[in-house]
Amino acid sequence: MSPVTALTGDPRRRAFVNARLMDPSRGLEGPGGVLIESGRIVASGPQVTAASARADDVMDCKGHLLFPGLIDMCVFTGEPGNEYRETLKSASLAAAAGGVTTMIVMPATDPVIDEAAIVDFILRRARDTAAVRVAPMAAITRSLKGEQMSETGLLREAGAVALTDGRAGVASPRVLRRAMAYARDFNMLVVQHVKDADLAAGGVMNEGELSARLGLPGIPRQAEIIMLERDIRLVELTGARYHAAQISCAESLDIIRRAKDAGLPVTCGVSINHLTLNENDIGAWRTFFKLTPPLRREEDRAALARGVADGTIDVIVSAHDPQSADTKRLPFAEAAFGAIGLETLFSAAFSLHLGGEIPLPRLIEAMSAAPARLLELEGGSLAPGQPADFAIADPDASWKVEPEALRSLSKNTPFEDRVFTGRVIHTVVAGRSVFS
Repeated sequence: MSPVTALTGDPRRRAFVNARLMDPSRGLEGPGGVLIESGRIVASGPQVTAASARADDVMDCKGHLLFPGLIDMCVFTGEPGNEYRETLKSASLAAAAGGVTTMIVMPATDPVIDEAAIVDFILRRARDTAAVRVAPMAAITRSLKGEQMSETGLLREAGAVALTDGRAGVASPRVLRRAMAYARDFNMLVVQHVKDADLAAGGVMNEGELSARLGLPGIPRQAEIIMLERDIRLVELTGARYHAAQISCAESLDIIRRAKDAGLPVTCGVSINHLTLNENDIGAWRTFFKLTPPLRREEDRAALARGVADGTIDVIVSAHDPQSADTKRLPFAEAAFGAIGLETLFSAAFSLHLGGEIPLPRLIEAMSAAPARLLELEGGSLAPGQPADFAIADPDASWKVEPEALRSLSKNTPFEDRVFTGRVIHTVVAGRSVFS
């Protein structure tokens, strides 16, 4: 198992009873409870009751949903270098409020996470300040420039769980081929942002009729498709484990399906934004909807939801990318890409279940067991012996997203003023309640 920040477990014997359990890793769904001790799950299922637990502390979950803690594979922070946007501490508080018990942080920091010392800094800083578990991805290339490979083995040994260049895809097939070969030898997942930067240059939203009407330069779907097709050929060549970080269009789904059918070690993710929003949400040049990849057509959004439901898309991420007012309160073409999403991840995903698009067990799996499996982490399960990382949600709770009430330092949420049904009300990490 790859290391994450080691959190001291609560030594108490605690029981969470009268819950609606949902553990897709074991196909468990129904009434029951969870018994924990010393930060680990001792038992879970219908046999765990207030009478049988003999615990120091018993919490009545009142029939609410209890599920494994979410593992978010795409979290940008500002620490180190731009702490005014987000720190590991503030991001972790937002994560806890959203049921996220493990954050996988991106290397696009200052300095970049491209050396073992920076990996060590992130792990130590998170251990001292974060409320949830933190694991870093390291840069594929030095300084994210796409030119010179980082030291894969040293980064792996220091605690990096995967390799990625964050918001940038590695443009050079020669460099990426070499990086994949090293990643294969060290059993590291290569995570690519699938966008041909040259073809997408200058674009700020999906290319199509709407971009023409708004007078904004577009990013064609082919910028994603071409790089994804190329990368799959490099997987054939190297045998490396490969993950497309965020796909955004129906054609990319077809490419992933063919790669999986061919038996290649290929997986992909999608952001919750691309599952719940489309290009029309940009409306009157609303910059909180300026994302990378860009929001696509409604047809693409619906296809992505079907891709999650049938398992073609492996994981759902928040793509949490905090930006300050100085970089967002600008004309659309000049504004920075990115939106926050840790605190709204579960509620936004739950809306897809309420809309009948994706079954709830599949949604939970795509945000817990699937990322744990891809990154070879503990967690994502309520099985005995697993870390006591889980969340409790009230599926009937209605709440309005008010940016100033969110725990992130930056407030650039695309769900501003949206009313969601379903909200996390309690989060446990290593047996300790970190949000209630």
